[in-house]
Amino acid sequence: MQESDLVFLHGPLEPTHPLVLDSPHSGRECPSDFGSVLGEADLRNAEDCYVDRLVLPATQRGIPLLAARVSRVYLDVNRDAGDIDPELLDAAASPTAAPASGKARLGKALIWRTLDDGRPIYQRRLGTQEIARRIDRCHTPYHQALRRLLDAAHQRFGRVVHINCHSMNAVGGSQAEGGAGRARADFVLGDRDGTTCDSGLTAFVQRTLAAMGYDVKVNDPFKGVALVQAYSNPAAGRHSLQIEINKRLYMDEATLLPHAGFAALQLDLMRLIDALVERCGAAAAG
Repeated sequence: MQESDLVFLHGPLEPTHPLVLDSPHSGRECPSDFGSVLGEADLRNAEDCYVDRLVLPATQRGIPLLAARVSRVYLDVNRDAGDIDPELLDAAASPTAAPASGKARLGKALIWRTLDDGRPIYQRRLGTQEIARRIDRCHTPYHQALRRLLDAAHQRFGRVVHINCHSMNAVGGSQAEGGAGRARADFVLGDRDGTTCDSGLTAFVQRTLAAMGYDVKVNDPFKGVALVQAYSNPAAGRHSLQIEINKRLYMDEATLLPHAGFAALQLDLMRLIDALVERCGAAAAG
């Protein structure tokens, strides 16, 4: 697999609206140097299955969609490059400069150590050079591409709304945020407690989805991670909002196949996108 295969841009290079979408966890490619002891079906438990397909029609509206094609368990682009789990490092590896994060304690740092249910992904430790290669091939190109899209929109419109798209299991696993066995809402919006997105914009998205009949939580249990933190600055017109979609709305978690709810949810997501485009246009006119 070539480096260029690991990041894929759908839609225009230059946005026609101040809106950019990304789907960092819908990829399922596993490079040959992965070395996991788990099979593909097990690894897909961590995948944000079909999220890129759910929001793909937005590209027909002139909105770019950046998607990672590599599995998030191989390397999670929605983490800081220094967020390395010390329990994954072999004895010869240099200690990491950054302290272990909350994600590392859950086994879900830059490179995952366990699945959501606690099963180990490796029966080995990883070396510093192996980790560095994964960062160069996956993390760096994704962040560079997203930064270019956000900067292009901000330069053209003076503001940008970044929607960071995810899905979540219907019920939390043994090592899940929010606690094991906890049933989750239809949608969870994350803005790092109002620090990555204007609170009025977050409230607008919540109201729009609630008006469609969905149960929507804010920052509970997901607040957003590296991608909404890295490129947001609401005071400068740079807004980043994470959206988590409950998998039960559109797929069978046992078979990993979309079900009849997929099409209806996709239409509702496009209604949300259209509402955001209209809101951005109204803000510009004002």
